[in-house]
This record gives sequence, C-alpha cells and structure tokens, in this order.
Amino acid sequence: MKRLAPLALLLLSACGLEPMYAGAGNGAVARGLAAVAVPPIEGKAGWLMRNALADRLHTAGAAEARYRLDVRLDDRLEGLGLLANDTIGRERRTLRARYQLVDLATGAILVDATAGSDAGIDVASSEYATVAAEQTALENLTRSVADRIVTRLALHLRGAAGQ
Repeated sequence: MKRLAPLALLLLSACGLEPMYAGAGNGAVARGLAAVAVPPIEGKAGWLMRNALADRLHTAGAAEARYRLDVRLDDRLEGLGLLANDTIGRERRTLRARYQLVDLATGAILVDATAGSDAGIDVASSEYATVAAEQTALENLTRSVADRIVTRLALHLRGAAGQ
C-alpha cells in the first residue's frame, strides 16, 4: 500500500487539477478579486451583503478597481405553519441576489448570474426572540450568498487568467 502512494501522487499531478488560489495573494484570482469594487447596496440586507463581499474580496486598501460588482437583493420573510390558534409557528427567510460583474474599462458585463439561500425560523412565544432569530438568519444568509457570489467570480477570473 505504501508503494502506491507515490504513484497516486504522480497520477494526481498529471490530471491537470490546480488550486484555484494558486500563488496565494499574488495569484491571478486573488488579484482579480481584490480589484472588484462593490458599490453600496440598498437596505439593511444590502449593507450586510456589501460588508460580507468586501471581507471575502479583500477590497479594503485595494489599489485600483478594474471591475464593479452590481448587486440587487430580494429579501423575503413569509409565515408558514399556522397553529391551531391561527398564529404563525414557523417562518421562511429567503435571500436572492442578482449580480453582474462589469469591466470598468469596456463596460462589458462579464458575469450575469443569481445566487440565493433560505432559512427556516421557529416563531417563539417571545417577540424579541423571534426578531433576533430573523436577524441572525439574515446575517447567515448574506454570508452564504456572498460565498456563492465570490466563488462564481473566482471561477470566472480563473478562466479569464488562463486565456
């Protein structure tokens, strides 16, 4: 079994797989992500999303923006699960983002896509607990959707760097 390990490593290196963030902070993908500017996004969910994207793109202190990421959010909270006394027992929070990566030099739209996620919330007898759960769900959803957006952008930038 120990003799197969070097063979397996040799075969794996020959398959053409390479790390997305090759070169760490100096790699093409990391430099491309750092060059993405995120303008303000409307609403509380927009503020959370912009901060989550800035954290993931590492745009704080970035040299010069080459791209702009336009994001429009649809944040919905709907009641589900009526109880016997006609009160809502469960809620569903859905966050959807439509985003476009725009090349600032040409104005061309490089990526036009959507990402979304949803969460279930138990409605507690305490109104404060329910509001806190709704807020926590929104914060978690923005992080999840921001992760999906950045992954999609990284894939695009990796493909563009390989051309």
